[in-house]
Amino acid sequence: MKSAVFESVRNMAIEEVPMPQIEKDDDAVIKVVRSCVCGSDLWPFRGIDNKQNHSQNPGHEAIGIVEKVGPAITTVKPGDFVICPFTHGCGQCRACRAGFDGSCTRFADHFSDGNQAEYIRFQHAQWALVKVPGRPSDYSEGMLKNLLTLADVMATGYHAARVAHVRAGDTVIVLGDGAVGQCAIIAARMMGAKKIISTSRHADRQALAAQFGATDNVAERDEEGIAKLLDASDGGADAVLECVGTDQSFQEALRLVRPGAMIGRVGVPHDQKISGESTFFVNAGLAGGPASVTTYDKAVLLDAVLKGEIEPGKVFTTTFTLDDIQNAYEAMDRREAIKSYIVVSDAE
Repeated sequence: MKSAVFESVRNMAIEEVPMPQIEKDDDAVIKVVRSCVCGSDLWPFRGIDNKQNHSQNPGHEAIGIVEKVGPAITTVKPGDFVICPFTHGCGQCRACRAGFDGSCTRFADHFSDGNQAEYIRFQHAQWALVKVPGRPSDYSEGMLKNLLTLADVMATGYHAARVAHVRAGDTVIVLGDGAVGQCAIIAARMMGAKKIISTSRHADRQALAAQFGATDNVAERDEEGIAKLLDASDGGADAVLECVGTDQSFQEALRLVRPGAMIGRVGVPHDQKISGESTFFVNAGLAGGPASVTTYDKAVLLDAVLKGEIEPGKVFTTTFTLDDIQNAYEAMDRREAIKSYIVVSDAE
C-alpha cells in the first residue's frame, strides 16, 4: 500500500509499505478515504520538532471504512464508515468519564500518526472510533470535509471554548487564524458568545472567520495589536482561545484576558514560559491540552455537522491526492492553504 513518509526536513515522499495488521485485540484496520495535513504536522516539516529521517508521517486525521477488527471490538464492524479521532481514549477511566479523553489515563499509546496512508492501524478502537451513518458515497465532498474536521480541528477548537468556559453573551478573542482558530470561532458561536474577535492579517482568512461567526477582526500585531484588542473587548475578553502554541501567543493571551476569566490553550506548546505570577495577579485561569475528540463528536459535533448547523470543512481550501503529499505540505507552509485536504481513495 502507499503511505507518506517523512523523508527529511521539508521533504515528504510516497513509498510502498506493508499493509497494517491486527496486532492487539482492540485494534482496527481502516481503509482511509480522506486525510489531511494539520498545522502541527508543519513543526517537524519545518525542522522545529526533531523527527527521525525516513520515518512515519505525522498525519493524524482520517475518515474511512473499517476493514478488519480485533476480537475485543464490538462497537464497529467491517464495512462501517468511521471518523478516526487523533486521540484514542478508553471511555472508562476517570479522565474519559469526565470528558477529557485526550488525556486518557488507561492507555499510554493514545495518539494517532501515520494517517496519510491508504490503510491505518487504529489502536484502542472499541470506544474511540466514531461511527457515521451510511457510506462515504452517501455524502457530498463538502460533507466529507466537514466530517474529516471531526478527527481533530473542529473538536480541538471546541475544546478551547469549552475549557475557557465560553458562555452566552461573552466577548471572546481567538488567537490564531489557522484551521483550529477558525473552528474555535465556530465553537464560540455555538456556545452563544456575543462578540468574537479574530486576529488574522490575511483577507481570505478574515472572510472565513466572519462566515464562521467572528464579529470583529484585529490584524495588527505587537503593542498596537494588543491595544486594539483590549479596546475591542472593553478592557479584556471573557475568554481567550489560544490556538497557536508559541510563547508570543501565550503571553499575548495573558494580557488580553480580563481578570477572573479563562484562557483555553490548544495550540501545541513550543517554548512557552508559564509562571504562576503571570496568572495570579490577574486572577486568570488557564486550561487546555489535547482535545476530547470522541466525547465531543458523540455528544454534539457529529450531530451538528449532519444537521448542517456548522460547516467546519470550509477550512480545507486546497485539495490534493496522496501522491501529491509534498505539495500539500508546501501549500500550508507557504500559507497558500488554510488546511490541505487529501483524497486518498474513492468514496465508496
